[in-house]
Amino acid sequence: MEKRLVTRYATRSIEAADENQRRVEGVFDELAAAAPDNVSYIVLRLADDSFVHVSFHNHRDDEVNPITSTAAFAHFQQDHEDRRDGGVDQQTATLVGAYITVID
Repeated sequence: MEKRLVTRYATRSIEAADENQRRVEGVFDELAAAAPDNVSYIVLRLADDSFVHVSFHNHRDDEVNPITSTAAFAHFQQDHEDRRDGGVDQQTATLVGAYITVID
């Protein structure tokens, strides 16, 4: 079952955003090592130091989520509320189209 989620939140400060980014990068490091083939994940840090996470999941509800099951994601979640300014807005999304070329 394919699921698409978009998650947005603001951070309290540049320092909180920097720490958040380090923790997100840890999740990507762990995903790169595990190389799951049933998930795609993009995280953007916006100019105002808020974050947008976009994930595409193709696993059943009774299967392990390759993102949230990582140790790095558990570390990312730890004290997340302290790094945020306000709540988290998470919504399911419908894919209209995609064309992705990653340019660093």
